[in-house]
Amino acid sequence: MEYKKLGRTGLRVSRLCLGTMNFGAGTEEKEAYKIMDAALDAGINFFDTANNYGFLVGKVGITEEIIGRWFQLGGGRREKTVLATKVHEDMFDETDGPNTKPGLSTYKIRRHLDKSLKRLQTDHVELYYLHHIDRSVSFEEAFGTMQNLQERGYFDYIGISNYPAWKTAQAQEKFIADHKFGIAVQQEKYSLVYRNIESEVLPACRAYGIGTVAYSPLGGGLLACSVEDSLRRRGNAGEIAKYKPQLEQYSKLCKEAGLREQDVAMAWLAGNPDLTAPIIGPRTIEQLNDAIKAAEIVLPEDMKAELDKIFAGPGVAPEAYGW
Repeated sequence: MEYKKLGRTGLRVSRLCLGTMNFGAGTEEKEAYKIMDAALDAGINFFDTANNYGFLVGKVGITEEIIGRWFQLGGGRREKTVLATKVHEDMFDETDGPNTKPGLSTYKIRRHLDKSLKRLQTDHVELYYLHHIDRSVSFEEAFGTMQNLQERGYFDYIGISNYPAWKTAQAQEKFIADHKFGIAVQQEKYSLVYRNIESEVLPACRAYGIGTVAYSPLGGGLLACSVEDSLRRRGNAGEIAKYKPQLEQYSKLCKEAGLREQDVAMAWLAGNPDLTAPIIGPRTIEQLNDAIKAAEIVLPEDMKAELDKIFAGPGVAPEAYGW
């Protein structure tokens, strides 16, 4: 397994990040244990979760609980894992009262971090994300709280997710002015079919030395198989219809190369030098092994050029829309 520095930090993480959203929500606990053990055995040390995972089956927090129980099996599991979790979403906790709705108040960040650590059965996490921008709170409240909790040792690094580039730059400039390290990593939706972050987010992260992590690397399943199979498995007719011409060209290109659609999508991301790691979300050991193998594929330059033609990126601002 190849390792990369997490942005400008000194922390080295695996080039694949194990996503855990399916644990407890489609993947049973014992299978989740096997997947996490196999990931560690394969050299994957970077794990991603969130406090609200389990929401797909109405059991928010269950994923963190599963990870916590897995840590308690011992064998250095906790020590070997670089763990990230997140805060922002509704945890449907009656004790939150009127503050249960999504947001990033000091009250919510502090309380929800404490409860995450209890579910995870650990005294700290390596990376703590603000899961989504909250435009109703100030920089001083959200990031000031994060800085305070970081300095108290509850987590090592600050991360953000679902933030616009201008907000990333604004926040990091304020950290720089205060002689603080600031944001270590930004996690965003990114795949061949969803390339919006190439316009401004990736250039901003590159300029500030902020690591980038991609979620939904298969485009929510659009890049996982042929159009026909996707319609049969997912029934997501509206989204598939929107991209049908590109997806059909994509399947044809993959077939000509003798590669599966999902493998090409993963290889394309894993080979991106601007990306720290794509998040893989295996439901089974087989899916984990497939993702690991796919990340080792080196796509030829002519194939990458064809992919750029099929799924044209937005270009870099301002040249993409100005001059």
